[in-house]
Amino acid sequence: DEIPTVVGIFSAFGLVFSVSLFAWICCQRKSSKSNKTPPYKFVHVLKGVDIYPENLNSKKKFGADEKSEAKNKSTMPKNSLHLDLEKRDLNGNFPKTTPKIQSSPDLENLSPKHFVERKKDSVSPDSLKSITSLSSEDKQDKLGTLFFSLEYNFEKKAFVVNIKEARGLPAMDEQSMTSDPYIKMTILPEKKHKVKTRVLRKTLDPAFDETFTFYGIPYSQIQDLTLHFMILSFDRFSRDDVIGEVLIPLAGIELSEGRLLMDREIIKRNVRKSSGRGELLISLCYQSTTNTLTVVVLKARHLPKSDVSGLSDPYVKVNLYHAKKRISKKKTHVKKCTPNAVFNELFVFDIPCEGLDDISIEFLVLDSDRGSRNEVIGRLTLGSSAEGTGGEHWKEICEYPRRQIAKWHMLCDG
Repeated sequence: DEIPTVVGIFSAFGLVFSVSLFAWICCQRKSSKSNKTPPYKFVHVLKGVDIYPENLNSKKKFGADEKSEAKNKSTMPKNSLHLDLEKRDLNGNFPKTTPKIQSSPDLENLSPKHFVERKKDSVSPDSLKSITSLSSEDKQDKLGTLFFSLEYNFEKKAFVVNIKEARGLPAMDEQSMTSDPYIKMTILPEKKHKVKTRVLRKTLDPAFDETFTFYGIPYSQIQDLTLHFMILSFDRFSRDDVIGEVLIPLAGIELSEGRLLMDREIIKRNVRKSSGRGELLISLCYQSTTNTLTVVVLKARHLPKSDVSGLSDPYVKVNLYHAKKRISKKKTHVKKCTPNAVFNELFVFDIPCEGLDDISIEFLVLDSDRGSRNEVIGRLTLGSSAEGTGGEHWKEICEYPRRQIAKWHMLCDG
């Protein structure tokens, strides 16, 4: 009788020890996770409200009572997230406030393109407009002006870009004589960070006031980067219209003294014409017995740059047409950052009719872009009515069925 009693006592002590050890390990893991910085690439802040990682970890909710808000006010940092929902307008936006700026005689000696402000100061859009006023003759040839600010947060090791506004944009809609602008920003040359603002409807002077915070960028690498702003107008029924672009090399720009407010004129987009669209190597084989067409997308070479980074992320989209109606479509994988891509991908299409008289095939080489719609780099059409090498290639596969025939083709403008 004593042996079972002793065993029960030891089992109880072991169970209590195991539960205590498990609870201690969970507490240690929870405390270590709370001290880690969340792995954000960037934090998007709407309408100029600052967000930092420690505030994102807090469990505060907007519907908290007054007692909890009073306790949090004493512990929250100055730049923490605090939104007063009662101050929103009917559209859910916060009213703009124009903070006062202390005047300084040194500001008069600075150029209108670059001037440095302290981190606690800010500049209203009206003051920016007065600093960079354009003459009436220049406005006719200009596409508008972009206003933005740059800053580096050494404590967070974060690069902060605030897109304030754009003024004097051209009207892309001829009927309403207005535009629906938005801005897409890319950090070059690696194109790892791609962000875009929201679309503002029916305005030629959009005030975005959106902040993008990029973490994990050392200050020593800032000088090697370039900011590329693409200003576009949203179109619901077709491809978005490109208004222009702004390119900002960060070499020589000093961000150690605080926030830097800048403005740049928007220029026309620099895109190569159809004279240099590149080449595409295609292999075709028509199987008359099974009435199938085998298409192999082999290689692409000498593709032009689709943006200012000098490199594209190409892929090929293949469309099969029967009597000018698309009946099938395929696409290859994306090849990152190369003007000479190797695909080696095979597609088999079933032909709905006997022979290839009413069949044509279209190849679209596109640049993959997660931030907006993919841009067409070049186009190639093969069929009985195609001209040049496209028609010759099609004629050969019709004359020699069951034979795989490969040819290089020049791409035309997309």
